Amino acid sequence: MGKVFCIGEALIDFIPVQKNISLKDAACFERVAGGAPMNVAIAVAKYGGEAAIITKIANDHFGDHLMDILEEYHVDTSHIVRSDEGETGLAFVSVDKTGERSFTFCRENAADLLLEKEEIEESWFQSGDVLHFCSVNLTHDEIRSAHKKAINGCRKKGGIISFDPNVRLPLWPDETSCREAIRAFIPMADLLKISDEELFFITGIEEEERAIASLFTGNVKAVIFTKGKSGASLFLKSGQQFHDPGFKVTVMDTTGAGDAFVGGFLSKLLELNVHSKGLAETINIHHESLLSFANASGALTAAVKGAICAALEKKYVLNWAAAQRNKNIFME
Repeated sequence: MGKVFCIGEALIDFIPVQKNISLKDAACFERVAGGAPMNVAIAVAKYGGEAAIITKIANDHFGDHLMDILEEYHVDTSHIVRSDEGETGLAFVSVDKTGERSFTFCRENAADLLLEKEEIEESWFQSGDVLHFCSVNLTHDEIRSAHKKAINGCRKKGGIISFDPNVRLPLWPDETSCREAIRAFIPMADLLKISDEELFFITGIEEEERAIASLFTGNVKAVIFTKGKSGASLFLKSGQQFHDPGFKVTVMDTTGAGDAFVGGFLSKLLELNVHSKGLAETINIHHESLLSFANASGALTAAVKGAICAALEKKYVLNWAAAQRNKNIFME
């Protein structure tokens, strides 16, 4: 079985202790380790897969806390560079009555943005590995170069490249620069995950099917289209389409739900020992279990507060999904 490498930001989320409150009115906050790549790595590890994170973490107290959390959840930290340059990035997250979030970031001098391509080793990757990345750390030229080196290194070994744009516009100078960076990296991915909120922004195409079809550029073999409470669909370059309706839960906090979805999907891919060349065929055969487990993972995360601790044991997620649908195909 391969390993999921997640490259990108590891940061601290500050979430208001009071429920359904805006940031301007919040007086007390709870510290939560976060960052999409870190969330995905922890979800994969909690579901029984091997996971590693590639990033730079500051030598400060918050950085020490991030290292403790990663080690607690058995994520491989050997590819992390500790640095006296920069500081740990911070994100202040408010959650409204529906569980949706708004963000304020303090990341101008974040250590993870200082990762250099010389600090990436192509020898880290092996056949059967997955490299997952997002767009938050594509804002600067040097960190983009580090991502490209990691992507090329994993691809040379026959690994799968996974990209979740995870758009966070407040981190970019303007919408155009964000969109252009995402479009530049899409062709480098084998597997692309995109939400219904991001589709038009990235493609500029209003009609859903045409917009999704436009994403099949370069190496893209499969597109996962997530629709929140309406579930998720899988599209293959060859034209096959699959849909899973998702699961109904009472939403408490959507923070990390998308990351849990990705972590669930990638952990199931690892179990199938899939390589880049066989990705489309594997998804075609196993689409039901892949989508159902990913949707269950995301739903259970949205039903509780926070992101990392919401990732539950694999057997619980499988059995919960089976009970929800009264089927046996997910039971171990």
